Amino acid sequence: MVRKSASGRIGIADVAVKAGVSHATVSRVMNGNFTVDPDIAARVRAAAAELKYQPNPVGRSLALGKTDTIGIVVPDLANPTFQAILRGLSRAAAQDGYRVLIADSFEVSSEESILAGEARRRCDGLVLCAPRMSDAELEEIAPSLRPLVLINRTTAAAEVPSLVVDYGQGVQDIAEHLVELGHTRLAFLAGPPRSASNGMRLQGLETFKAAHPQVEVTMLEGGSDFDTGHEAVDAVLESGATGILAFNDLVAMGLMSGLHERGLDVPGDISVTGFDDIPFAKYTTPALTTAAVPITELGEQAWHQLRALIRNEESAAPGSSRYQPRLEVRASTGPAKAPRSKVHG
Repeated sequence: MVRKSASGRIGIADVAVKAGVSHATVSRVMNGNFTVDPDIAARVRAAAAELKYQPNPVGRSLALGKTDTIGIVVPDLANPTFQAILRGLSRAAAQDGYRVLIADSFEVSSEESILAGEARRRCDGLVLCAPRMSDAELEEIAPSLRPLVLINRTTAAAEVPSLVVDYGQGVQDIAEHLVELGHTRLAFLAGPPRSASNGMRLQGLETFKAAHPQVEVTMLEGGSDFDTGHEAVDAVLESGATGILAFNDLVAMGLMSGLHERGLDVPGDISVTGFDDIPFAKYTTPALTTAAVPITELGEQAWHQLRALIRNEESAAPGSSRYQPRLEVRASTGPAKAPRSKVHG
């Protein structure tokens, strides 16, 4: 007769007695060790099933040195772009039996390295999504976080794959679209200063300006959320621009809301574009012209890369994989009216 432990829970010792083997043999079978004789392993599994034995996940993690959990650090979980990346990562990881631990730095770059270190100690691997920390800090910390995958950043650290969107080309495509509509005065509502993707956009606009010297491009301070766009209305109107390139869709939506409150028509008076193509972009009024980024795919591919690193698979591919945004022309852009005069206070 099998007796339960003092806690009333069937334990590994009970399975060992039932199967007539040692505790160590039961442990090896439960942890998937294939060196155990198949007949003995079958006897252990049959005994475990009969006793309805459930392995202790904490004990199993300690024994194997693995948690079946990965971590992701994002700068702002309220941003639908990062939500979509998380969704792709979580769904893909779940198919392989992994859970995802989420850390949000709330756009505070000084918190990122601390959060990343804490998350890595609790997980089998880590995804750093669009980190805001400096290049020097990233280079310093990356080796200690492996297995590590970066999204929209790169590092010289060995065995750290990167998934990078070509934001520079994407913003050039948007600017070209506005020029084709006759716009010669553009304004860029920039993103967070520490955002690497904002830096890529700025580089792309420099390339665009060199190829279009007749086009005036005004750089305006901005951010990454709806309020940023809404609060930028005065600056946009003062610039005299007829075509606006917002850092992302949220900023573009906030700007369109503010312009509507001022009685201005989009795109009749001013054309507005976003970036990312978040799920709401096609449902704004008017629907938002934007550059579509495969954000869910980024999350899925981040897991595939991380899984290969965790399992030491040959498919692990350090280096950078680039993704090209796709221009989505919708109703928020239209032909330019006569250039508006700059508003002076």
